Amino acid sequence: MMSTFLDDDEVIKLTGRKMKGQQIDTLRKMGLPFFVNATGHAVVARSAIDGRKESKPQRTSWTSSIVKAF
Repeated sequence: MMSTFLDDDEVIKLTGRKMKGQQIDTLRKMGLPFFVNATGHAVVARSAIDGRKESKPQRTSWTSSIVKAF
């Protein structure tokens, strides 16, 4: 089973950079969502690059059945 996050080698391959500061700069320029962990490394969710959206609850607005009738 694949990890939820890219491993270090995958981040290097994605950014083309080995140094964590340069990886962060490159990810920002690419517009990919990521966060920086306590050791200063970029942490990228696998869903950020494989096209899946993270599951968020769908917000639906409530409409009265009376209003729908008109």
